[in-house]
Amino acid sequence: MAKRRREKDEEEEKPFKLPKFDEEAFLKRERRNVKATFISFLFGILMAFICFGFWALMGQHDQRWLLVLLVCIVSASFIKYIFLRINLDMADFTKKNWFGSYITYFFSWLIIFIIIVNPPFYDDEAPLVDLAVLPDMQEPGGNVTIVAKITDNAGLEKQNIQFELTHPDSTKEYPVFDFENNVFNYTHYGPNNLTEDITYNFKLTAEDHGGHKTIKEGSFTYSENTIYLALPESGDTVKAASYIRFGVGAKVSRVYYTVNDGKIINATKPAEENYYTTSPAFQGWPNNKNVTVNVTAEIIYYFENIIEDGEFVEFRNTIVDTTNYNFTVADESTIGLTPSPEISLPGPRYVLAPGFEVIIFLISLVVVVLIFKKRKRNRSNQK
Repeated sequence: MAKRRREKDEEEEKPFKLPKFDEEAFLKRERRNVKATFISFLFGILMAFICFGFWALMGQHDQRWLLVLLVCIVSASFIKYIFLRINLDMADFTKKNWFGSYITYFFSWLIIFIIIVNPPFYDDEAPLVDLAVLPDMQEPGGNVTIVAKITDNAGLEKQNIQFELTHPDSTKEYPVFDFENNVFNYTHYGPNNLTEDITYNFKLTAEDHGGHKTIKEGSFTYSENTIYLALPESGDTVKAASYIRFGVGAKVSRVYYTVNDGKIINATKPAEENYYTTSPAFQGWPNNKNVTVNVTAEIIYYFENIIEDGEFVEFRNTIVDTTNYNFTVADESTIGLTPSPEISLPGPRYVLAPGFEVIIFLISLVVVVLIFKKRKRNRSNQK
């Protein structure tokens, strides 16, 4: 026991010596790592230009972004062969080194590729035009608003846009319009009196600085039958269970009416029905009286990602029926008791830029893999 204790004491008395630092091996390894990073960076730039060639050759192919991304990912396997070709010492090349090389390659490719496929270096995209006619059929005395979201990767100005309006007598006009914050806006004021339906045709042309054009054509009509009573006939007697149906010739977001200029009541359009339906059972209808019904339709529209002062921009117009309808309301206790139906109105539209979801997914995947690896390494150290 005494001998074993002496040996232990002697071991404790020995001074701790730091392992000798191999400066030459360290410098060699660091030079190798810098060289690997630089080669990965240059290869990423080279592949960006190669993928740009594929991008230009594919023209307007819908999947070209995914295809060039696939080329980039597959080409990453060549990094190892390049290292072998230049006799890069990979004897102690760890997974961390490989990961760093691939990440350097990918982000070098991504940054350079995005730069060279966009103006001022390259532009093969015609302007994007999202157009809406509010409404495409209007009552006499109403107005029609034509709005369009017009965007281009090189930017557009008002002089890049031409608007042509063709009247019912085939004469052409180039009216004044507004264009601000990428939104085209033109309002046409219709005639107050009509003997027959009249239709206007229009053509909107947007041309970018590279000469690429996008043309949108359409039409709108003024008619006394834009809103009409389909059932029953004006002047009839209606009961609580009577169906009152209104036809609307335009695509609208909401139809509502008032009885004797009173409370607003929504009309609903059941699935697979052509008419907006209501009945005297709804609140606002009086019992045992003669009434006048005034009908209005509302159109609401939002473009994708159009925001001003922190809020989505709403475009709205109305169709006011020029005909009033008269009914005699029966004497029933159930008339005017049911609350007006709730209507679901169109809401703002926000969409992420195409293609960037893939990048976000890849980055998220890399982060998840790193987290799992770190946790696995921590568990191994604890053991």
